[in-house]
Amino acid sequence: MGCISTKAKIIPPKDVVRHDGDDPYLVVAADKGTATFSDIANGLAADYDFWLDDAFASGGSAGYDHKQMGITARGAWESVKRHFRELNKNIMAEEFDVIGVGDMGGDVFGNGMLLSPYIRLVGAFNHLHIFCDPNPDLKATFKERERLFKAVKGWDEYDEKLLSKGGKIYSRNDKSLKLTPEIQARFDLDKKQVSPQELMHAMLKAETDLLWFGGIGTYIKAPSESNADVGDKSNDAIRVDAHEVRAKVIGEGANLGTTHSGRICMALLGVKLYADFIDNSGGVNSSDLEVNIKILFKQIMEKTQLTVKERNKILAKMTADVADLVLRNNYQQTQAISMTVHNAYDKLSSHATLIEHLENTFNLNRVVENLPSNVAIENRSKDQNGLTAPELATLISYTKIKLFQDLVDSNLPDDPAFQEWMTHYFPDLLQNKYVKYMGDHRLRREIIATQLANSIVNHMGPTYMMNQSSKTGLAPCTIARVYFVIRKIFDLPELYAQIESLDNKASAIIQIEALDNIASFIDYASTWFLKRYRIDNLKDKELIKTGECYKKGITQLLKSLDKLLPESSKTAIAKAEFDYIENGVPKDIARRLALLPTLSTANDIIKISDTQGHDLNTVAKSYFGLNDRFSFIWLRDIARNMKSQSRWEADTLKGIVDRLYVTQAELTKRIVAEACSPKSCPADPVQDWIDMNKDSTRPILEIVEKMRATDQPDFAMLTSIEIRLEQLI
Repeated sequence: MGCISTKAKIIPPKDVVRHDGDDPYLVVAADKGTATFSDIANGLAADYDFWLDDAFASGGSAGYDHKQMGITARGAWESVKRHFRELNKNIMAEEFDVIGVGDMGGDVFGNGMLLSPYIRLVGAFNHLHIFCDPNPDLKATFKERERLFKAVKGWDEYDEKLLSKGGKIYSRNDKSLKLTPEIQARFDLDKKQVSPQELMHAMLKAETDLLWFGGIGTYIKAPSESNADVGDKSNDAIRVDAHEVRAKVIGEGANLGTTHSGRICMALLGVKLYADFIDNSGGVNSSDLEVNIKILFKQIMEKTQLTVKERNKILAKMTADVADLVLRNNYQQTQAISMTVHNAYDKLSSHATLIEHLENTFNLNRVVENLPSNVAIENRSKDQNGLTAPELATLISYTKIKLFQDLVDSNLPDDPAFQEWMTHYFPDLLQNKYVKYMGDHRLRREIIATQLANSIVNHMGPTYMMNQSSKTGLAPCTIARVYFVIRKIFDLPELYAQIESLDNKASAIIQIEALDNIASFIDYASTWFLKRYRIDNLKDKELIKTGECYKKGITQLLKSLDKLLPESSKTAIAKAEFDYIENGVPKDIARRLALLPTLSTANDIIKISDTQGHDLNTVAKSYFGLNDRFSFIWLRDIARNMKSQSRWEADTLKGIVDRLYVTQAELTKRIVAEACSPKSCPADPVQDWIDMNKDSTRPILEIVEKMRATDQPDFAMLTSIEIRLEQLI
């Protein structure tokens, strides 16, 4: 480890034997997040002329106060809101019951219990008291919680006059607690007198909408774990097993409210939860942003007349914007996990391969990380279960870290085309006023790699990079370049934003399915580009030019689509659009989503037109005509939706989908070459070509027709037809 002086020279500490290379980046985050500790640490950094200056310790008198921002609780609340949306409940507009651990004077618990006016806090406990309010009044109790939070008071200061009938506040020091009938009924206790431990134990097991962890302690474990395994002796008498929990949703604003094995067990039993390192990541993310903003300001101050005092005013002014950026990360990270959970069973084989891949390439220890063994994965498959949200949270995290490292080790972060990933990391105020200084940020490469890795894994899932590399043999940085190009060509950031704007308007499952369809669309487009272009050789302007070329072609196709598509394709698009609209999706968004299967073929059409010199509409007419005659879209859908009996069969089905695309493109080339001339083309080039090749085409058309008439097309049929179609090329 070393320090960087103002002249950027690395100065190692004296009399220290160092086995590692120079590491000039060290940031300290005081556990309590208090201004006192952070200011002391930053003072020491200044005394030693450490290059980070007061970015050395986040927070402090010139930093972001996590409790004041409520950022940790608000980040965890993004998880909670998503869980309830998936249960078709809007907790920002509908009443819901909460049982929690913590007190209103605390950061995470206190802030959390003020995030919705519809919270019915029926019970909570901290290290001193037990709060019971069996049937709370919404408005009165919210105001009282707000008062306690501002005064930093515990449950003993709560105005008991505001408690509902039978409500009480007990001391944990009492040997025996006399329960009211209302408390007995609410927490399912038969006895009229219990110990404090018995009451808290019952509260953790009670039926509730949300169990909110905002205090210290581990309160839930897996049945297979002993209390000794948990390592939290002070709560042994309170702790419950996962199968006893009746909460619908768990929010882990605090660390280790439950063991990871306990999380997995609860998830398998239907409880909605992620993990503490997902829920409460807002505080760490906020510190990251603060540090990187201060590093940027240090460079700005060295080159301008900006003073520390002026900088601090700007920092304060950006507090809300920083919080928005942090919450955006929480939102997208939970969305990524829910997307992956949605088809976890179908992708179990791929997830198992990813675990093995990370074990071999990135030192993943599945035992340490509570990921299932191969035998356990086989058992999940037999039970028709995939990996759970807590397990996938771990897998996604590892995938992001590995991809970040792969990108940092490449030349991608040095490509000016990716500068926008750096710019958009910062609040709007900095983007608008200080963008010219961002290119010199000391952690520019790391920020770009982090932003891009997050985007790829959040939108494409954890297996995308591994699968694309396996299919094409290309490096992660090359695959990332393709992802970048495809986003540009199809205006996908705008479509993502439109889908996310449907929260609590359309069902959460429809949103997830729409995002999953976009991911499938990108996955195919990625393979297409990677196999046809050496994107890693396209830099800066060339990369952008490639995207603009295809985007122009897409725009032209969309204008003529109604004239080019056969009636069967128009009917399929109209049906998909109608289904989206019926599920609450606005017409313009529904139309874009319904067109995705058609647009997935657009790149082939554009490239054929470009290489063969034929009009784009002529090529499109031939390509789409093949869908109508040979049912290419239907065959690909059959392959995608067919249940595989093994990992190898799953891989074969994916291969069939890819080959059907290739076959359709190659047949289009042949049709255009044989049925059309550079100056003219028949009204129905596909039919003309079929008539010219009756002996080879009619038998296949008959087989396709028979397969479409079959109630359940099987693997053998699909394979046979795919091979016969290839023979037409």
